[in-house]
Parts: sequence; structure tokens; C-alpha cells
Amino acid sequence: MKARHSKDEITHPDVHQRLEKAVLEIFSNSDFHKASIRDIANRAEVSFTTIYKHYGSKERLVFAFVDVWMGKLTDRIVDHLQGLEDLKEKLRKVFWLQLDYYERHVGLGRIVFMTLPMNTWMADQTFAQPRMMGLMIDVLRQGQREGILNPHVRAGTLLDFLMGFVQRSFFMWILRGRQEGLAAQANTMFEMVWRGMANPERDHHQQTHEPAQLTTNT
Repeated sequence: MKARHSKDEITHPDVHQRLEKAVLEIFSNSDFHKASIRDIANRAEVSFTTIYKHYGSKERLVFAFVDVWMGKLTDRIVDHLQGLEDLKEKLRKVFWLQLDYYERHVGLGRIVFMTLPMNTWMADQTFAQPRMMGLMIDVLRQGQREGILNPHVRAGTLLDFLMGFVQRSFFMWILRGRQEGLAAQANTMFEMVWRGMANPERDHHQQTHEPAQLTTNT
């Protein structure tokens, strides 16, 4: 099929869908530095000139789609957190949603965690993901204010700890051949993460004020 050359084609839903599919397939399975706009153009059957005029570089092309995909994850988090009041359950839900989303969208996980050169992505405005990160930081700060989470580190450090666990879990899941669902042990893994984020002084206070249990010998 001959590639189209209309300057407006990039906004057409069908063309955008083909371009999205091509970006996902190529950059989730290829070395980032070896893939090119021409590869994307050939796979999507969209002209090289059209793509280049709209995005300017392969980096901006990939980042634009990653931003859309991450935005969908953020929408899921917002929807699922509505009605939840308990802080621990909010964080449990966020943790599960991350694992579940990357399990369902393995290509995105590969791109975000394994393919994109971090130095390049960090220099782009899409890296910050202010809506998602702002939402999570607010939850973590709430936990610190209430004395539930460790108050001796920045909320950003708690976020790094949580997100780092997700990232490591994903690429080890890939390395081990995806033998079970990524989110299969989400609750067990979250309890490990929770213990790492919880306020140690609060836990100590609870332990020292727990009534001693009587034991009897029979």
C-alpha cells in the first residue's frame, strides 16, 4: 500500500492508530538507537515527511505516545481511588494498578523501563508526568502528616521507593519469562513496600502499648 502524503493525515484516527501501533511494536522490541522514523513510517504506512514535520524527531514521536499511554494509567488511578479513605488501601490500589497496567501493556513497560534512554527522556517535559506524580505525592504527604508514613524522608523519596519496586518487578518478570502474572502477588509485595514506608516510630509505639498475651501450659 502506498504511503499517504497529506499534511493533515497525522491527525486522522486511522493513521494515528497505525502510527501508535508501529511506535509500540518497534520501540518495545528494538534498540532505541537503531530504530528510526523511517522504520516507523514503513510499518505504519505513513510518509516519513509527514511524521517528521509533525514530531521533528524520533524522540519526540516516542515521548508523545508514552505521554498518552501514561495519561491513561493516571486516569485509571484517579478512577480507582475515588471513594477510598484509608491511606494504606489507597497506596495498595496504586501499587496494584501499576503492576496490572504494565502486565496488560507489556510493550509500554518495555519502552518505559527498558528501552528509552533515561538521560534523553528526563530532558523532555513528558518525563515529569506531573498529574500522576502530583497525585501520588499528595497521598504520601497525607500519610506523613498523619504520622502513618516515615516523616524523616521527603515524600519524593517514598515515591522513588515505591516506583523503584514496580520497575524492578517488571524487568525481572520479563527476564524470568513472565511465568506468572506480574500482579499475581501484588498484595504480598505491597506489604513489603508498606513496611519500608511506614513510620517506624508509630510501629514501635503500637508494639510497646500492646497488652501482653497470657499463655497457659497444659
